[in-house]
Amino acid sequence: MRPLGPAVAAAIVLAVAGCGSSGPRANQLRPPSPIVLSASITPKGVTLSPASIGAGPIRIVVANLSGMPQHATLVATGVADVASGSIQGTRSTGMIEPERTATLQTAVAPGRYRLRLAGDAAAPAELLVGPERASSQNDLLLP
Repeated sequence: MRPLGPAVAAAIVLAVAGCGSSGPRANQLRPPSPIVLSASITPKGVTLSPASIGAGPIRIVVANLSGMPQHATLVATGVADVASGSIQGTRSTGMIEPERTATLQTAVAPGRYRLRLAGDAAAPAELLVGPERASSQNDLLLP
């Protein structure tokens, strides 16, 4: 009976060589880290801070200080390509009760946006979005 050792070793070498890819791998960069913006609704209008940022994912925390239930909407007003998927039309919060907060989360493309209330109950806040922020590829300890 012949030893099977060399045949088994050759089969293992061929199997391992077949694993993997010979072509270059496309390495996709991570998106920029989300920026948290603060918005407040008062009887005089809506305020937003900061008022200008770079494009990428954002989270807006909206505080209702008006004394009445409110509904806030982020609307793209000067964006060249809304259909690109950077912002899908408009984003809205649910009803925000007085002295409560709500969060609105989306990704924004360069352009101008308005954070307004339903029925234009108060003056809207303007958001200016510049070029895309840098990737968070090399940032450690991100959620």
